[in-house]
Amino acid sequence: MRLLRITIFSLLFASASLSGYPLTLEPIRYGDFSQWVTREINESKLIGGKTKTVYEIAPATKIIGNKPYSNMGGSPWATSNVYAKVSGIVKGSNTVSPATVNGNKVARLESKMEEVKVLGLINMDVMVAGSIFLGKIFEPITSTKGPFSKMEMGIPYTKRPVALVFDYKVDMPPADKRTKATGFSSKKTLQGRDNAEVYVLLQQRWEDADGKLYARRVGTGRERYSKSVPWTKGHQLKIHYGDITGKPFYKPWMGLLSGNKAYYARNSKGKLVPVQEVEWAAPDAVPTHVLVMASASCGEPFIGTEGLNLYIDNIAFGF
Repeated sequence: MRLLRITIFSLLFASASLSGYPLTLEPIRYGDFSQWVTREINESKLIGGKTKTVYEIAPATKIIGNKPYSNMGGSPWATSNVYAKVSGIVKGSNTVSPATVNGNKVARLESKMEEVKVLGLINMDVMVAGSIFLGKIFEPITSTKGPFSKMEMGIPYTKRPVALVFDYKVDMPPADKRTKATGFSSKKTLQGRDNAEVYVLLQQRWEDADGKLYARRVGTGRERYSKSVPWTKGHQLKIHYGDITGKPFYKPWMGLLSGNKAYYARNSKGKLVPVQEVEWAAPDAVPTHVLVMASASCGEPFIGTEGLNLYIDNIAFGF
């Protein structure tokens, strides 16, 4: 009888351990961040004429010159790194770059201030938070207005993973302040601590007769990090299916993305339009698209905390 009790306890303990880890992993292509494109952007002489190194996540190669970038080698990843040309002035911005942690190449996402100097005077400051996401950026960027309208968010995907799995680290400055700087007005200091963030959202999209895009939210996994986190391997961000608004873990920032919070995608006519999330899908719904993003900020565009760094590696879907 004693042996039977020990055996039952052992089986229960093993079952509990396996329920959380390990999972069967489906790596996202290039999500090990071992390969990078290196771009050399020649900034305008009016702002100093420097050569800016800008990175992209794709098969290793080098691109020299001011050329718009589009995803290479089948890479699904886009970044906040851009080649901008505003009123004829060329500027490069780089907030995502390769870094080495414990001997492995990873992605480093940082929040920092991009300064544009004309004739020796600073006339434009833009706060940029490093981010990576599944989708595309459309270059050159010609203004800081409507940033979501310059990117396509999400890729086709029809599976139902239970988690997004990744390795990560957060370096959080001890500051409960954020800076808002869009380049068109003076910098503003905002109270409150910024957070790093990772999320995975599953959507069921459709298009109406006018070419407008809508979506039901199928699955939600979203975390924010308000303090430093040491290097952590195999972290599991659980995906919750169906309407989660009544769950104890639900936060307002996990809600539907609509209005000015909606991300953009191309419709069947090739036009970039917002994808309005209008309702929660049934718990057993099958998605059509997935959104994955990691960012060194969780606020609105052009708001962040200098020195906030998020390191991430080995991103995969877990089943």
